[in-house]
Amino acid sequence: MAHRKAPRRKDGMDRFACLDLDREHRTGIPEVVIAEGKRKEHLIAIAMRFLKAKGRVIITRVGPSVVRSLRFKGVTCEVHPEARICVLKRRGYRVRPTGGQVAILAAGTSDFAVGEEARVVAEELGCKVRTVYDIGVAGVHRLFQALEGLDLDDIDVFIVVAGREGALPTLVSGLVDAPVIGVPVSTGYGKGGKGEAALMAMLQSCSPIVVVNIDAGFVAGVVAARIASRRGQARYNLTQKRKNR
Repeated sequence: MAHRKAPRRKDGMDRFACLDLDREHRTGIPEVVIAEGKRKEHLIAIAMRFLKAKGRVIITRVGPSVVRSLRFKGVTCEVHPEARICVLKRRGYRVRPTGGQVAILAAGTSDFAVGEEARVVAEELGCKVRTVYDIGVAGVHRLFQALEGLDLDDIDVFIVVAGREGALPTLVSGLVDAPVIGVPVSTGYGKGGKGEAALMAMLQSCSPIVVVNIDAGFVAGVVAARIASRRGQARYNLTQKRKNR
């Protein structure tokens, strides 16, 4: 029996994109659009399709020239230049809080952009995020001061961002009782530069951590949000159960 071809969309989008509009319902994580490598007109068409169907679209690795093309009538354009993220929302769209709490620690100011990418993503997935930057092992006393300033009992997941020798996630993992996600950053130079030494060091960590790819702030933000959101939901369920006793 011959299969019928799906009818072509009038906007021609089926020639360059097959969007997963049901991903958020299925997995809790929306399909996020990466701007790198896409033609501007394709990116605009994809953004408009998500806005129409879902009311929001998160675009990563986006530059200033592209952002200017993503301002539409009736749509809020939230630009996070350090994170290189643009979030478009139809007016009235609200992110549903999950109760999850994430802490992001970054070794140096050079790691700021990757930390911010993780922050924006985790917040867009409904988590509350605390950030502390420039607390690397070159002045390890700063880390202890930072941890004292956090309510550690409330943190569900730590994202720890570091370049150079990538030691900070291992150190943090030995001090806290929540999962730690290490993010190697492409800082450093010479042999083992561009994040390679940091990646290898995190993979060889003495204290157990989970490691994502170099500069993968987006991935860390998503994974942290999924863990934290489930823990937040569990806390809510326990509170409701106690109230109903």
